[in-house]
Amino acid sequence: MPIESINGCIGCEECIKSCPTDVLRLNPKTRKAEILYPEDCQICHLCRMYCPVDAIVITPEKSIPVIVSWG
Repeated sequence: MPIESINGCIGCEECIKSCPTDVLRLNPKTRKAEILYPEDCQICHLCRMYCPVDAIVITPEKSIPVIVSWG
């Protein structure tokens, strides 16, 4: 699974809004993000980058480098 875990979620939904493949959803009972469709994850890191509390952990061995500029 590319997204290893979500730890310390504050329920802001930024990760859910930023995911282009709809991998994450808000649990209606806990009001926290959860991984529902891990097989659809494209490892784009957007959920991790938009999370204000760094709650998203992406599996290192499946991760690809994040390119922020062509420098």
